[in-house]
Amino acid sequence: MKFRIGIYGNNGHQIQGLLENHQKAELIATAAFDINLLPENLKKKDIRNYKTLEEMLRDPKIDIVSLCSPMRAEQAGDAIKCMKGGKHVYAEKPCALTEYDLDRVIKTSYETGKIFHEMAGTAFDQPYQTIRRVVNSNVIGTVIQVLAQKSYPYFDGRPQDEKIDGGLLCQAGVHAARFIEHVAGVRIKDIYAIETNLGNPKQNGGLKMAVSCMISLENGGVACFIANYLNPRAFGSWGNETLRIFGNKGFIETVDGGARTRLVLNEKDMGTLDISGTPVDYFDIFIGELDGTDQTDQMPFSIEDELHPTRMVIKAKERCGNL
Repeated sequence: MKFRIGIYGNNGHQIQGLLENHQKAELIATAAFDINLLPENLKKKDIRNYKTLEEMLRDPKIDIVSLCSPMRAEQAGDAIKCMKGGKHVYAEKPCALTEYDLDRVIKTSYETGKIFHEMAGTAFDQPYQTIRRVVNSNVIGTVIQVLAQKSYPYFDGRPQDEKIDGGLLCQAGVHAARFIEHVAGVRIKDIYAIETNLGNPKQNGGLKMAVSCMISLENGGVACFIANYLNPRAFGSWGNETLRIFGNKGFIETVDGGARTRLVLNEKDMGTLDISGTPVDYFDIFIGELDGTDQTDQMPFSIEDELHPTRMVIKAKERCGNL
């Protein structure tokens, strides 16, 4: 038996491509979704196409809804509707734009018994999966400082209204916060952000072009991250990521969008990392949790730990006072 998926919206990284030949899941319905974005073999299948989320939720055959809501500001409410309608939920980030809504999502998951997860697989892509494992092994000792970066190109289609996709801090910066919590393994205690519209090609546009965050960590360490829409197309990779984790025994890093890695201990330069391990898709872990047949597939984080980076960037954004 396969889990039956309904997908709502295409405002983000929707999962239709993962469902072409998935062993445990199949796409049976869409809502507010451009069906031209379906893989060719799925276009040939009997997939029901609904206009609204509410119509799709009346379909009793759907087990899971994947949300890339047309308005990210409404996605928490959409997730709550889905869970109260008897569906598990897999949601694009950020799953909410306020702490109040984030708490409502978590509470509804517990109350309904329906599984909710954000698309939070940053730590399980390479090279971050390997870095996470090395840090967890205590090779670099106690994590004292973390530096992270997320940089993407600007293009005219980027929403000027942050309610559409969450904006730079909550939509892209959450990846950097996950680097700190899910890869470096240290929880953020407090966070402050400074944003700028400087460089926005659209006069009076609301899109923030760059943000810097200063962070204190629960273990007593410190961290910082930057995010921007300033990555030149000539860089050669859509995303330009940096992650450096400094411990009391050495440091580990990946730079240039994951193209280069290095581990240096106090007494020896260990060189590049072996990142040949197969990355794990977070959706597969999600399905494994629902399936319950393979204990190795259980979710690596509680819902609170998974969503804590999102909570922290929301907190930083709210402190900026311009949500």
